[in-house]
Amino acid sequence: MKVSYSTKHIGGMAFEMVLDGHHKLVMDANEEVGGNDQGVRPKQLLISALTGCTGMDVVSILKKMKVEYNSFELFVDTEASEDHPKVYTDIHIIYQFTGDNLEDNYDKIEKAVNLSQEKYCGVNAMLKQAANITHEIRLMKQ
Repeated sequence: MKVSYSTKHIGGMAFEMVLDGHHKLVMDANEEVGGNDQGVRPKQLLISALTGCTGMDVVSILKKMKVEYNSFELFVDTEASEDHPKVYTDIHIIYQFTGDNLEDNYDKIEKAVNLSQEKYCGVNAMLKQAANITHEIRLMKQ
């Protein structure tokens, strides 16, 4: 499946990407390196893509399993190399669910997370070739 994208320089260090002909995404650097802080950083987008990909997988799988929760958030801690190119060396994802009686569905939640991590999330599959990716599941009471 071939997909094409375009990204246009819009001044300074900023770039605008147009997705599907109508979704716009602006990337920019911080002021310390010549940007105007008008958008997200490219490496931040990698983490955003990772959490969006795995989050969508988990939501879809849990819906099929009829697991209910009140809220679901993903938190990520990263470590990057000191030298250029500064790449992520470690990525830790926290899958946090809030709700009642989640302990009764822990096995299903764990299965959904593992299926995303090991089978479905293409972003995870790409990034784990370059970085150590770990995860944990947190269940919070309402």
